[in-house]
Amino acid sequence: MAVLPPSTIQDEVTAFKQQALERFKTGHALTAPPHITLLPPFRSSRTDFSILREFAAEQSPIDIQLKDFDRFDQRVIFVDVVPNEPLTSLQKSLELYAHYHLGIEPEYRPFRPHMTVAFKDLKRPAFPEAWAYFAEQAYERSFTADTLYMLKHNGSTWEVLEQWALSNN
Repeated sequence: MAVLPPSTIQDEVTAFKQQALERFKTGHALTAPPHITLLPPFRSSRTDFSILREFAAEQSPIDIQLKDFDRFDQRVIFVDVVPNEPLTSLQKSLELYAHYHLGIEPEYRPFRPHMTVAFKDLKRPAFPEAWAYFAEQAYERSFTADTLYMLKHNGSTWEVLEQWALSNN
């Protein structure tokens, strides 16, 4: 479950992922559209997630600001999301709702919203150079998140399975 930025920002973040592939041989991030994860991947035998429409209808759109790049240790490089209480609140509410209504176990790691540029196949020896490259770049965009997306892995990439409007204006 995720928030996706508008297509113009998706194109820009995808270009960063492409630079990571060309310069540092890390392309795994290209298997998913640029997004902010609200619920990490989960397995489910359900085919009907329409109950999430009710959840989304009770949520208000959220202003999101992206600013520069950050990292998780020497494993992940990402476009950073400026701390945002409404986004954190949405994530916590969704996590509880999904646990109660869909049986999805909550994530116990702290929520740190971000848009991944390089991870998994970014080799440790290449990390310092990759981090130096992205840390020097300035990037700042904002958008209003007005839709909740469910992504599904099709065996090779992640694609949008369903989407619901955040419509409690």
